[in-house]
Amino acid sequence: MRKHADFPRILPILTLLLGGLSMPDKLFAQQSASPPAVTVARPVERTVSEWDEFTGRFEAVDTVEIRARVSGYLKEVQFTDGQMVKVGDPLFVIDPRPFQRTVERLRAELAAAKARFDFAQKDYERARPLAKNENISEQVFQQRQRELAETEATVQASQASLASAELDLEFTRIAAPISGRISRRLVSVGNYVTGASENSTRLTTIVSQDPIQFYFDMSEADYLKYLRLGKAGTGSNYRENPTPVFLCLQDEKNFPHSGTLDFTDNRIDQTTGALRGRAVFKNEKGLFTPGLFARLRLAGSGDYKALMVPDNAISTDQTNRFVYTVGDDGTVAYKPVTLGPIIDGLRVIRSGVTTEDWVIVKGLQRARPGGKVTREIAHIGSPTPIGVQ
Repeated sequence: MRKHADFPRILPILTLLLGGLSMPDKLFAQQSASPPAVTVARPVERTVSEWDEFTGRFEAVDTVEIRARVSGYLKEVQFTDGQMVKVGDPLFVIDPRPFQRTVERLRAELAAAKARFDFAQKDYERARPLAKNENISEQVFQQRQRELAETEATVQASQASLASAELDLEFTRIAAPISGRISRRLVSVGNYVTGASENSTRLTTIVSQDPIQFYFDMSEADYLKYLRLGKAGTGSNYRENPTPVFLCLQDEKNFPHSGTLDFTDNRIDQTTGALRGRAVFKNEKGLFTPGLFARLRLAGSGDYKALMVPDNAISTDQTNRFVYTVGDDGTVAYKPVTLGPIIDGLRVIRSGVTTEDWVIVKGLQRARPGGKVTREIAHIGSPTPIGVQ
């Protein structure tokens, strides 16, 4: 009975404790009564042009394999592996002594042939009046004519042989046919090299450096798009007019290097469905080298006015891209959008919103379609809200 008598005294304490435990629920109810705040901005309208990006690699305008043109022992290497060379710089020397002996012998043979020709010519000149006066027979005169013709042919043959030998002697000294960067030597001094055949010894290679070409592949869809843009007058005719292009390397974020698209192939590869394109760039500083990977940017449209929003304002579900907009009464609306490319850090919206819409650019996780929010207005490009509505 005493325990029941004490109950009225502890009732206020229990009530106080229970009341204290219910305070968070009361605070949550008070907080949830105020709509969550989100940052909104109107889409910005700008005149833009789209750019398409392609990947490819550099190739030299000229590539030359240096091969032996005569056979012999390699006597000298007159360059440093990997150096820059100019047209006419000496590269290799093949032992010229056997070729020099051949030239000297053929010069002597030519001199002897000329002496025989001079004698035959004088003999023929003496025989002409004698044959006219019938002091010698016709057969003897014809013999003099034949000897003159034979000695003349011998002189011509000796001259041709000498010219060939002199050319071989010249080929023993190999010079750079183009300017560029030379590779390493593939044959050491003292080795025998072969020339004047399909299997001539390859000695090294030279690739030109400035200007340099960049090759890339575009799809059939890209080709058709550029073709129609050119016919519509909103794009360049890439086949007929040099078109500006821009390029960046792997360690670059922007496209600081400008060049010109100067060639597209005459057919689409049936295996890959791609069309090969080529751009040319100046390379005075030697930054580019054949085989280097890079990205190229090519104008993909004419100038047009576009609505743009920050890319983080775009959300996606299973099938659509969409944005949340906020009406004047604070109601959130779901709007599917069609996207374009990112230009200068902003996403082009092709359809779905207007310049009068307030697009949620921050606080998307606090918005639900049909729900209420408090708008904090900002301008696109402004990092902080400019007001609250």
